[in-house]
Amino acid sequence: MNTDTLHDIVFYYDPISPYAYLAFERLPQALMGHSVQVRYKPVLFAALLKAHGQLGPAEIPGKRDWTYRQVGWLAQQHGVPLDLPAAHPFNPLAVLRLGLATAIDDAPGETNRYVTGQLFDHVWRGGLDAEAPERLATLQALLQDHMVQREKPWHGPDSAVVKQRLRANTDEALALGVFGVPTLVMDGRVFWGQDALPMLRACLDGEGWFGSGAWEAAASLPVGVRRDG
Repeated sequence: MNTDTLHDIVFYYDPISPYAYLAFERLPQALMGHSVQVRYKPVLFAALLKAHGQLGPAEIPGKRDWTYRQVGWLAQQHGVPLDLPAAHPFNPLAVLRLGLATAIDDAPGETNRYVTGQLFDHVWRGGLDAEAPERLATLQALLQDHMVQREKPWHGPDSAVVKQRLRANTDEALALGVFGVPTLVMDGRVFWGQDALPMLRACLDGEGWFGSGAWEAAASLPVGVRRDG
């Protein structure tokens, strides 16, 4: 396997997703030994769901309970701190826009790994209210200080440019076929979910299955029956 090739990976996420948080925490281990550039792009998960006519896991009774049980178990299995927020789901727009307020002109739709981690920690550590105004103010102060230290401009989270960045990221993800978070895109291939990290790793390792035509064949399977809406 060739670990010297630089691979570009885009990580589409919304901090509302516990699976995106777990994937973020586990990503360095999954990519270890390979030369990669990961670009973190926030998207609005609710907009992806709406575009595909879907409900989120936390909007389906039974699946909601299972989601929280599974992510709690996965977190302890992997040694990742995870506390369910005071209420979930919640409106993540304020958190998303704070993240994109840190995006620089050379990467206008991206949050660096430090900022991305702060967004996830805000939601998934401490068991607190992700929408609480005082907590959002603290997060904003932290991110503004980060930009001062980097000597980079800060765009207000309610500014038109930040709102446009979020729309553009979400539209870009939809155009690539992204339907949920987390999603990692590499070489035009879409890897969905925290549990897709081993599959992404196998692709990086040059596993033969990815060159066998099986990936492409999966998209040509005929539909046997369609349910009426």
